[in-house]
Amino acid sequence: MRDTASGTSTRLLLNLPAGERERVEAVLTGCETSTLEPRAPTFHGVFPANALLALERGFVALRASTPSASRSVITCEAGPGRIVLPPSPEEVLVALTPACVRVIDAAARNELLKLPAFAEAVVDQLSFAVGQKQEAIANLASPRHVERVRRKLLQLGQCYGHVVREGIRIDFPLSHALLAQMIASSRETVTRALDELERSGFVARDGGGYCLLVPAETLLARERSEFATPV
Repeated sequence: MRDTASGTSTRLLLNLPAGERERVEAVLTGCETSTLEPRAPTFHGVFPANALLALERGFVALRASTPSASRSVITCEAGPGRIVLPPSPEEVLVALTPACVRVIDAAARNELLKLPAFAEAVVDQLSFAVGQKQEAIANLASPRHVERVRRKLLQLGQCYGHVVREGIRIDFPLSHALLAQMIASSRETVTRALDELERSGFVARDGGGYCLLVPAETLLARERSEFATPV
């Protein structure tokens, strides 16, 4: 279906000059939106080739697996305002909450990339996504699973956290099984690692989510040094 892009949560519209913003909204209004139900898989070929998926609400993950693989691996996770690519033949797109994506097909993408400010915003988005993937791959080099979990929680806190009195609450919907798929581990191993991180005072359960018991400056310093990634 098609609907207005007015009020969209996508960061593609932020900080655009007024005239360019109107042109972007006009193009996005002509793009289809797709509503994704939680846990319902969306496979390769559902979306047009070379499309960009702008996540307007909800949280999604791209999950990869092969018939011979013992477990699935999350190749990308995203929240409102982020861009993801359609699933490859080895991937499936899964909504973690009720979600909606705006499908920017090749024609709309080419029209939008003629606008300098919008093109810069897309480059920033894709640079961020590449940085996140590089960080996730580097995290797999650690032989200690508790360190993999710690670093992944810091990454999620940097991307989807907000400051609360206790520290940084992660707004990304996270289960032990999902976190295990993010770091190529088992659910049981992640459970033990989280228990250890709780005992050390690094993280605490907060309702159905998690809160990092660290000051906000910790994530800011991490962004500037260890994983300097444009946002």
